[in-house]
Amino acid sequence: MGYPDTQLFINGQWQDAADGRTLAVHNPATGQPIGRVAHAGITDLDRALATAQKGFEAWRALAAVERARIMRRAATLMRERADAIGTLLTQEQGKPLVEARGEAAAAADILEWFADEGQRVYGRIVPARNPAAHQMVLKDPVGVVAAFTPWNFPINQVVRKLGAALAAGCAVIVKAPEETPASPAELVRALADAGLPPGVVNLVYGNPAEISGYLIPHPIVKKVTFTGSTAVGKQLAALAGQHMKRVTMELGGHAPVIVCEDADVALAVKATGSAKFRNAGQVCISPTRFLVHESVRAEFVAALTRHAEGLQVGDGLQEGTRMGPLANARRVAAMKDFLGDARQQGARVTTGGETIDRDGNFFAPTVLDDVPLSARIFNEEPFGPVAAVRGFTDLQDAIAEANRLPYGLAAYAFTRSLKDAYQLAHQVEVGMLWVNQPATPSAELPFGGLKDSGYGSEGGPEAVEACLNTRAISITPV
Repeated sequence: MGYPDTQLFINGQWQDAADGRTLAVHNPATGQPIGRVAHAGITDLDRALATAQKGFEAWRALAAVERARIMRRAATLMRERADAIGTLLTQEQGKPLVEARGEAAAAADILEWFADEGQRVYGRIVPARNPAAHQMVLKDPVGVVAAFTPWNFPINQVVRKLGAALAAGCAVIVKAPEETPASPAELVRALADAGLPPGVVNLVYGNPAEISGYLIPHPIVKKVTFTGSTAVGKQLAALAGQHMKRVTMELGGHAPVIVCEDADVALAVKATGSAKFRNAGQVCISPTRFLVHESVRAEFVAALTRHAEGLQVGDGLQEGTRMGPLANARRVAAMKDFLGDARQQGARVTTGGETIDRDGNFFAPTVLDDVPLSARIFNEEPFGPVAAVRGFTDLQDAIAEANRLPYGLAAYAFTRSLKDAYQLAHQVEVGMLWVNQPATPSAELPFGGLKDSGYGSEGGPEAVEACLNTRAISITPV
């Protein structure tokens, strides 16, 4: 299918920017422009803010069961349109078509779960110390939410924010990524086609710094949610703090993988190999630092190398492709820098380690062994298709290394020992830990990190709670 130009969505209408500005969108598999996206200015943001406030008043007045019906209709539309939306996503982002279709279809599951969770927003009655008084706790929607989302999962990251906010009764202004605009626009289209009142969701693109700098301090915005790098997240959190805005931050990670002496090595390679090279490693919870017990390290590295070498790399629209391009030339340059530093410091490349000679932003699936702790790739999030391995002999040392960095988003571990599994669960400092399995994030589980990886959750009832005000009411009849 063709790739469309993408407009802004304000007050229930698709429209160009007030000043007509647009930005080019490129296919990372070819490097060629494929369309354009509207570039919002301050005039557009003012219209989005004004209509979001009106949309909020209308949306919060609907019964939770009515809000749920609209969200469920949107989920049905996302499932029906998943193939077409997946094609757009692959064209603009590069991931294989099977991953792109899966992301579009998964949005339906997330919408449905939050639709139901919105009907379970309960207050409570509190027995009063004064028998004449009636005490209660009320849960109210916080108001208009400003959501800022990245290009690596342009549907998934938007729907998590939308789902929680809509379930709570909030309106949302989404600043979606300019690199991948069409697929999140289709998510918004599904909500609009499902009967979402005008103004409840508004979608803008443009200069990220200008948009965040204008929306976050604005008095209409009551909550900020951001997914992206730790550096930018800290800047936005600081700005929100100056204006006492509630914040959810899902930031960078550097996920350790601990493979114990008694691990099922085949399982560990299958689970982490698929996760490592998914979306060309451009995943916040991607396994990155592989800490493997010396007794099984050679076996693990050999198997992971075979896995990487067996991946078909190419255009995500081509049948059989299992890893697509990196999203932009900046990521390719970053991979070259990481590999140059690792080689200089003595790491051994067992496969890959270089660009692929073809048009587009392709980098070979790469495995590094004997990586020193001083190497940049063991200290900075690579966000690319590179697995870095080093050995350990004592589990406590591996846990210490897992906790050494300021990141605390996700981690993986493989062991047959229940004792070790419990030790890992209690001592590895991350928001999400998967033991003997691949990552299985779902709408009903918390999704978020600790330390420099952010705070708050974009999954589970905790995500809805973050969009609610809690108020104590005490009434004494006279």
